[in-house]
Amino acid sequence: MPSTSQPHAARQPTREPKQERARRTRAQILQVAAEVFAQNGYPAVSLQDVADRASMTKGAVYHHYANKEALAVAVVHEHYGRWQPLVAEVRARQLPPLETMLAVLDATAEAFRSDTMVQAGARLQIERSLIGTDLPRPYVGWQELLAGLATEAKTAGQLRADTNPHALARVIVAAFFGMQHISDMLTGREDLIERYTEVRDAIFKGVTTA
Repeated sequence: MPSTSQPHAARQPTREPKQERARRTRAQILQVAAEVFAQNGYPAVSLQDVADRASMTKGAVYHHYANKEALAVAVVHEHYGRWQPLVAEVRARQLPPLETMLAVLDATAEAFRSDTMVQAGARLQIERSLIGTDLPRPYVGWQELLAGLATEAKTAGQLRADTNPHALARVIVAAFFGMQHISDMLTGREDLIERYTEVRDAIFKGVTTA
């Protein structure tokens, strides 16, 4: 006896929600922009370059970012967004203060060596006078973070009693960011970890009690 049931309708593929598609597209554009900014610098990059690298139309890029300045600002903000999770991950390890400070610096050096978004944000900060819009103020947050960690290390007896935590933080930030820029210019950051290790050892050799 033939079945009287109706055949099941073919299942339609689940469509990605519009909001999620937009988020993914913005993230793709941002990553591609970081690549071209890091490689070529702000003045040499156009939105068409970003669109071509992302295999999109220029209009699709414009839909998410009004102009090149807005895209540069977004990359710089994403650069700074990398640091809070990094510091939180290190602090979760509950190391002594000096070891926490060194672990943060080690992880930051690795990010500058391998993370294109970090590299692009650093280059855009150097080129900030060419961008023509406000960017987050550089270096100050790092100085405050490292001064706090240095104060903790000094209180724990891990730094010499005559160490000035704020001066130490300023020296570290100046040396670190100068080091990564020189490494970028001379070797494309291929020797960054070696140059960072030299800077780290030279600075901390003079201030630690061990």
